[in-house]
Amino acid sequence: MDTRAAVAYFGTFGYELDITKLSDQEKGQVREQVAFFKENRKLIRNGEFHRLLSPFDDNITAWMVVSEDKTEALVGYYKVLAKPNEPYQRIKLTGLDPNQLYQVNNETSYYGDELMNIGIILAGNYIDRASDYWSREHPGDYQARLFMLKAL
Repeated sequence: MDTRAAVAYFGTFGYELDITKLSDQEKGQVREQVAFFKENRKLIRNGEFHRLLSPFDDNITAWMVVSEDKTEALVGYYKVLAKPNEPYQRIKLTGLDPNQLYQVNNETSYYGDELMNIGIILAGNYIDRASDYWSREHPGDYQARLFMLKAL
C-alpha cells in the first residue's frame, strides 16, 4: 500500500484496486495516505516537476516536485527489484535554492547546494561493519521512499 501511494501521489492518486477487499489495517493506511495527499496537494499539483532518474535506464526511478518559492519539495524514489549487498548510493536533487537550508523528513538539515551536488544518501556504507549490516531490516522488491523537504 505504501508503494502504491508513493507512486500515485505524483499522478492521479489512484490505487487501481478493489477497495472492498481491503483489510481494516489497509483501510487505515489509505486514510493516512489520503490525509498526506490533501495536506500536500498544492505542492504536488502546482510545483515544478523534475525527473531525476529515468525508469527506462535502470531498476531505479526518482522524481521530485518543488514549490514555486522553493521553500518545500517532495522527492519520490522507487526501486523495482532489490539487489543483494547494494553499493553506497545517493540521489542528487535539482530545482532547489542553493543557499536555503532544508530539513529532510523532519530529521537532518542540508543546504540546497549540498542536496543538488552531493545528494540524499540512500544506502549506508557498511565496510568493516558486518554486524550493523546484518542487524538492520533489508527492504525487498518494489521499494518506495518519500523525502519531504521544508525550508528552515
